[in-house]
Amino acid sequence: MRLPTFILAFAVSALAALPASAETYKTPKALLKALYSYNTDNSDAEAPSPYSIFFSDHLNQLLQADLDNTPEGDVGAIDFDPVISGQDGTASDVRIGQPILLDDKAEVEVQFENGEEVTLFYTLVRQHGGWKVDDIANQKGDNPWSLSALLGDAQ
Repeated sequence: MRLPTFILAFAVSALAALPASAETYKTPKALLKALYSYNTDNSDAEAPSPYSIFFSDHLNQLLQADLDNTPEGDVGAIDFDPVISGQDGTASDVRIGQPILLDDKAEVEVQFENGEEVTLFYTLVRQHGGWKVDDIANQKGDNPWSLSALLGDAQ
């Protein structure tokens, strides 16, 4: 009887040790709700972004390449928090739009307050059994941007 108890204890401890990146989000809205409630203090310091667990392999590769090509002490291509579209503040009153699905991609509009009304457009991909962020864009205002363009990706 001791062996099954040991196996059960081992399995439970192994599951508890899985990183947060193992979490999959079955819907685009579930992913974005988790992203906007995430505490970046829990991030892996070695990851290319505090949000890497929510990002696609492709977006993480772009972020890692930017880090690798940025001289020590410099900021790199992204000098703001793309999830809040700014350097400071927090997203409050987050409203996640209805996803537009096309095969393994989704487009979703997210609106929130961060000193002013902000509207971001997310491109998501289905990857590793769930949804991941593949790009974020702010198409409004004087300086529209997308993460992929800032990172030099010519998708």
